[in-house]
Amino acid sequence: MGVTDKFKQLGELKKMRDQAMAIQRQLAAEEMVVDEDDVRVVISGDQKIKELSVKGVSNQTLIDVLNKAIKKSQEVAAKKLQEMSGGLSGLLGR
Repeated sequence: MGVTDKFKQLGELKKMRDQAMAIQRQLAAEEMVVDEDDVRVVISGDQKIKELSVKGVSNQTLIDVLNKAIKKSQEVAAKKLQEMSGGLSGLLGR
């Protein structure tokens, strides 16, 4: 594999990364609202809780803890996927 092929692969990886970041920004802008039985949850498309209230009472500490738990679960899932795919080495043909 020549140097030109390596640069082409890096360009493709950058393009994929840019597309992923654009999708991530779009998801962050989306909001879903679930309002049932005096509980209201507003969550963004990138799985961040924006609002949580029970009988009209909100608790920012609870929101922060839930967002930390969601982030940890996403990190575990990403690590498992990376282990399964072998990271970027599969994309680079190594």
